[in-house]
Amino acid sequence: MSIAKKLVGQTAAYGLSSIVGRMLNYLLVPVYTDAFLPPEFGVMSYLYAFVGFFNVLYTYGMETAFFRFANKPGADQHKLYNQVLSIILSTSVLLSGIIMLLSGHIADYKDYTAQEQNYIIWLAAILAIDAIVAIPFAWLRLQNKAVKFASIKMANIVITVLANLFFLWFCREIYNGTFLQGLRPFVTIVYNPDFGIGYIFLINLVANALLIPMLWKELRIFRFELNPDVLRPMLVYAYPLMLMGMAGMVNEMIDRILLEDWLPEGLYPEHSNKAIVGIYSACYKLSIFMTLVIQAFRYAAEPFFFSQAEDKNSPQTFALIMKWFVIACAFIFLFISVFRDDFGYIFLRKPEYREGLMVVPVLLLANLFLGVYYNLSVWFKLTDKTKYGTYISFGGAFVTIAGNLLLIPVLGYMGSAIATLVCYFSMALASYLLGNKHYPIPYPVKTIAGYILLAAVLVWVTIVIDIENWWVRHAFNLAVCLAFAAIVWLFERKRLLKL
Repeated sequence: MSIAKKLVGQTAAYGLSSIVGRMLNYLLVPVYTDAFLPPEFGVMSYLYAFVGFFNVLYTYGMETAFFRFANKPGADQHKLYNQVLSIILSTSVLLSGIIMLLSGHIADYKDYTAQEQNYIIWLAAILAIDAIVAIPFAWLRLQNKAVKFASIKMANIVITVLANLFFLWFCREIYNGTFLQGLRPFVTIVYNPDFGIGYIFLINLVANALLIPMLWKELRIFRFELNPDVLRPMLVYAYPLMLMGMAGMVNEMIDRILLEDWLPEGLYPEHSNKAIVGIYSACYKLSIFMTLVIQAFRYAAEPFFFSQAEDKNSPQTFALIMKWFVIACAFIFLFISVFRDDFGYIFLRKPEYREGLMVVPVLLLANLFLGVYYNLSVWFKLTDKTKYGTYISFGGAFVTIAGNLLLIPVLGYMGSAIATLVCYFSMALASYLLGNKHYPIPYPVKTIAGYILLAAVLVWVTIVIDIENWWVRHAFNLAVCLAFAAIVWLFERKRLLKL
């Protein structure tokens, strides 16, 4: 139990940035959905969908490879840090330089304006900075400096949130005459409504650039070194992870790309395809509550799993961690699903966005299975059989693409949500079956499946039972959530009391 408690403590520390800090980032969802109509939000979502693929390409699995090799007995961690950062720095500068040089051709191909060409240049710089600072952040995690890691991440988020609030809410409202009209002449100096979503990209660039001085201590110890003999085994280990990451981006982002191009005209008579992408993307944001928990868990769990690999009791520990992870995520799935209308009113300011709230429970459940898959993936990372992760991810990508192509013309954005759920469930199932052959872990499968099924049934009950009275509906929904917690306590109280 002490090992499990250690993981919980690390998860809480890293969660300060990835959950508490990122919760501040949710302030941007109502700001964006208030400042931009669904078509504009759709354009932004479409562009950032492509950025996701490039983020994987820029780091090509070397962050995880760094953890793996740095935790091996006798490893010179500082030397590995120099090697990994050197190669990431070199390739990032090269790739971003190429993108910047080709930005004019890309803009012409996409019929972009000169301002939109600047977005391409800024995104190229953002991608390079993201990749470069990923290694100093990995060094902080390796050294168990969770507080500094969380503080810098939090500072970056706060800067981004405040800058967005300043331009897209404070300045915009003054410009529109909502309040403080006397400041309008001054606001017009720094705010131009025609700049639109350009503020989002520019703020992202400036905030990321500020990470460099924040990580200066970690960057000062860096010495440029490129030794093929050191890097070759790391690259061999990492390239399947890169392919797996690209496939993961297909699973995570391709729906927004396919939705715009594959949606038949007239399926949503009142909205353009770009607007539908905006509606779906905004509602997808509500499912990211689950993703944030998973992300915080991964920050702590990945180095933890590697460090515990040689412990003879590690399979039992991993099984225990999985069970409690599922219980926590199942409750989040239940709570947000039954109160999705309330979350919709808070975060989706324009009523057009709330039309897509029906996809939220499906996407939450999908992300729960994604979290299960991340837990299960420990077997192929610890056994250096990362090729299986690649196979599973590519299988998931195939399911995602096929599912979207088949379901979007019939079900619209609900088809994309269902395709995501089927994809992540199939990946978790495949990883479990393969893991049983290569690295058996005694997961309590029936218990885990029972809690997920219980949460899903309770969500279904709240959907089927349509209660018009606001107070009665909310009391019923709260009772459903408490019932789930009571059932968990009933079956797990003896184990909980031992903690």
